Amino acid sequence: MKATARCSRRGVSRARGFTLIELMVAVGILAVVAVLSWRGLDAIARGRDTISRNMADERVFAQLFEQMRTDARLAVSDDETGGSAITADRSGLQIVRTFPLASGQAPRLEVVRYHVAEGRVIRCASPPIGNFGQLRRVMRSSEDSTWSSVALMGGVGEIQVRMYVPQTGWTTQMADVRSAITTNDNNLTIPQLATMPLPRAVTGFQVSIRATSLARPIDRAFLVGE
Repeated sequence: MKATARCSRRGVSRARGFTLIELMVAVGILAVVAVLSWRGLDAIARGRDTISRNMADERVFAQLFEQMRTDARLAVSDDETGGSAITADRSGLQIVRTFPLASGQAPRLEVVRYHVAEGRVIRCASPPIGNFGQLRRVMRSSEDSTWSSVALMGGVGEIQVRMYVPQTGWTTQMADVRSAITTNDNNLTIPQLATMPLPRAVTGFQVSIRATSLARPIDRAFLVGE
């Protein structure tokens, strides 16, 4: 009977529940684990959002610069415009380029402009141009309802353009471009007049974009007519 009583007391002792202190310690550990887990998930979510935004920005930049590269590659020679096919000032960039047409159609030109309006980079393109007089008028005039316009990028504060002029280097002054055109005209020989266009006054340009999402400007350089 004594042995039976001892076994009974040991069974009662083993069946004893948790104390209040033990429960508080367990709850505290679970709370710490929950906080750490929440912080980890929050950091992962923030990192995912940052990566998504950066990837979206990269796609927008890629679209903008690829369009600029295409326009620069299709730029006409200076003698086709009676001036420079590439012009740039504080308002933006202008390119005179060939207009894509189906085979067999008469050649056409178009004037393309890039400028910033309400924080967006806008690309404006004129209707197809078929003669020199019309081209000169379009180059001097502002855009109207016949022009097409596409917003390529938002959140932009400023777009700056530098032009590369052989024998001069990088410049933002159109006076340097006009001087190069005059020099090219004066150096033109009679046989050359019938065989090849004038050398380009602007052989390349560099675009610098400042945006609210950028810690520093992004610069890209483009070759003209290549």
